[in-house]
Amino acid sequence: MEPRLTADLRAALVFILLLSAGSSDNDLDLRFCGTWRHDSGALSLNVNLSTGCSEISISAGRSSLSIDGQITARCSRSEVIPLKQLGLDSQEETPFCLYWEPLLDQLKLQVGGKNLSLCWPSSVQGHCCTDLSHGPNAPEANYGIINGTIKNDFITNKTREAYKFIAASIDCKALCDQQIQESTQVNVDPAVGNVQHPCAHSSEVDMKEGFRGRNVTAPATKGRPAESSTTVHLPPALKTAAKKTSKVVCTFFNKISLFQEGHKGNRLFNDVVGITVENEVIANLSEPIRIDFHHDVIPQHYSKKCVSWDTRKDPLLVNWLVDGCETREKGAKHTECLCNHLTYFSVLVQMEPRPVRHLLALTTITSLGCAVSVISCVAVFIFLCRKRRSKEQSIPIHMGLVVSLGLLNLLFFFNAVLGNVGGESLCVWVGAGLHYTLLSSFTWMGVEVFHTFWLVHMVFSPSPKACVWNLVGFALPALPVIILAAVGDIYGVREVVPSDDVYNPYLMCWMKDTPKALLAHYFTNMTALAVLVISGLVMLFLVYRKIRIRDEWRQNHVAFLSIWGLSCLYGTSWGLTFLDFGPLSDIILYRFCILNALLGFFLMLRFYMLDWMRKQAGGSTLGSTSTGSTRQHMLQAQEKS
Repeated sequence: MEPRLTADLRAALVFILLLSAGSSDNDLDLRFCGTWRHDSGALSLNVNLSTGCSEISISAGRSSLSIDGQITARCSRSEVIPLKQLGLDSQEETPFCLYWEPLLDQLKLQVGGKNLSLCWPSSVQGHCCTDLSHGPNAPEANYGIINGTIKNDFITNKTREAYKFIAASIDCKALCDQQIQESTQVNVDPAVGNVQHPCAHSSEVDMKEGFRGRNVTAPATKGRPAESSTTVHLPPALKTAAKKTSKVVCTFFNKISLFQEGHKGNRLFNDVVGITVENEVIANLSEPIRIDFHHDVIPQHYSKKCVSWDTRKDPLLVNWLVDGCETREKGAKHTECLCNHLTYFSVLVQMEPRPVRHLLALTTITSLGCAVSVISCVAVFIFLCRKRRSKEQSIPIHMGLVVSLGLLNLLFFFNAVLGNVGGESLCVWVGAGLHYTLLSSFTWMGVEVFHTFWLVHMVFSPSPKACVWNLVGFALPALPVIILAAVGDIYGVREVVPSDDVYNPYLMCWMKDTPKALLAHYFTNMTALAVLVISGLVMLFLVYRKIRIRDEWRQNHVAFLSIWGLSCLYGTSWGLTFLDFGPLSDIILYRFCILNALLGFFLMLRFYMLDWMRKQAGGSTLGSTSTGSTRQHMLQAQEKS
């Protein structure tokens, strides 16, 4: 009996020791989320942080959200931040999350979709403030925090004024070792076999007299070869630029989740490197700092850029920019960054939506082309008004096309200004107007195709009256626009992301980047465009077969002008949008912008050239200003037969 009792006591002792060993593990970080219930007026964020390790509290009221406490090793901050300047909507409920990373001494607040860095990341300190436990409950209130959660654990759905968390201090090295062990066991990336190191490593370089530059390499990470570590080359010019001190600190961050900007389409693809000189701002170096990043293979249709986060310009928002950095691709897995200043650096990959290469050049070409086309359309309209005395049935159709195309180019020319100045409310109207003029232009081009078919294949049948064409060209395109406007959330501000600066998108008034708007785009624009391009190409072929026997077609310039002129009328150049893929994508985009932005100008050339040819031919049917001459030729052909 005694041996059995001894065995039971021994088992109980082992169980207690296991429990105590498990309880000695420290919770690394804090992730507290909730919904801030507030008034609909002006909102503010109150921050009051100091160094130490005692507690942190998150409180909320009618108009302010407050973060107070002592949990940081180096960060001290006390200020009131108006949330209106961050573009946050002053609704009655705003979701938020507070993230605390003790190993990086970083505190980040995500509120209303914006990521605010209250404490910037740094290297491992002597002591870390962790083991944050939920303190006593605050009283309920009308305004405050509802649906509070700690990580994935739901607390309560009641509205409370504040949440308080009590902290404990621990040696950072011990905490780092604990996290490395846990990461090795459960957080291995199956794709590459790497383990994200939770701690930041700093290397201090003393730039003594005669400093000729130096390479600083990040410590090797388990599961990765030593040669794949990030390397920083400090140039001799840095010694000259640093006037107050000779020491520069390079900090390597492997855990980059808290550096992410939050946009789903962008993500950091590699480590983050921080390069600083204490109490000095270093910029415009005569010789750039070189940083070699090694990473996995990035698909070719993704944009890869070296970026930096200037905490002086954007102390709150994590804003990665390409300013001051040059990207050099050394291979599929190697990117070299050349930067002329000191701050945080990394490689940013644009995932979705696909960025547009050469956006500034394409925008400039399109704007100039639209301006020329507007003037050209006005000139053609005046020209056609003078030709109405000839009573050609095709002139009202040409006038309808010119009017719709001129309005389309006019709206597109002012689109960027209206998108940046007018805001969402104005962009709804401008986007709907731009959509209407686009569909109207497509419709009139389709009418041109149908009218030519009528002239060629229905020679003895009278053409429909001008009022019928006007009803089809101007009234029919309004129906889908009115329906989409009634549905709502279709038109508004649209961001077009340039590949060279993903954080400064081009704003325009158009359909929004939402699934509902994308569906509407395919059902209206792409469907109409596909029908137009196919019918236009078919009509070009049919016209060619019918009139290629004419004597004038034996002259090359007449054949070219005929096909080119009809192509302008039929809008076949818009079909280039279906070829925007593969290695020729850039060439297709340039041709698309040039041809379609100058379409009004090309129409003017067509009408004036044909009028000139008519005068040179002494009024024969060769140079008629419209497709009406086709009817005359068909009648002549029928009589001869």
